[in-house]
Amino acid sequence: MTLQERYNKEIVPALTKEFGIENRMAVPKVTSVTLSVGLSQGIKDPKVLDTVEQTLLRITGQKPVKTKAKKSIASFKIREGMIVGMMVTLRGKRMWDFLTRFTQFTFPRIRDFRGISKQGIDGRGNFSIGFRENLAFPEIRPDEVERVHGLQVTVSTTAGTRERGEALLRALGFPFNN
Repeated sequence: MTLQERYNKEIVPALTKEFGIENRMAVPKVTSVTLSVGLSQGIKDPKVLDTVEQTLLRITGQKPVKTKAKKSIASFKIREGMIVGMMVTLRGKRMWDFLTRFTQFTFPRIRDFRGISKQGIDGRGNFSIGFRENLAFPEIRPDEVERVHGLQVTVSTTAGTRERGEALLRALGFPFNN
């Protein structure tokens, strides 16, 4: 059973019971997953752009969007229009496939992993976590990596509150430490 099927058959009824929700459409759900990388060292070295693009493409199966600086900042040596990051937004089937791999394969591969902190959940029930290195993802082979870089994963939900967001993410298999 896929994660999406499990969500529809098991998680939705459990959440309606837990929160006393009468309308099935009011149950919290995941709307999108965004992976983003800031290119601080990529400003000087154009090779980093290709590495980050290939990494995001391999992890998500989708071509990343280059984010550009909106204004110049002299102290950071950034000019307006320079590429300062890359991001991929996943929805639909790709999102559910990514969430399955994320909860079942990526978290167990993290060194000295003791669970996720609940502090990653904001007041609206969205969850963000940062990785210092991209090697935790099973699609990345350590022997092929020239440069290790970090990335940020944000799971957007319709939960509305921190408690509902946590309940949804726990039900989806996110390993929280408390």
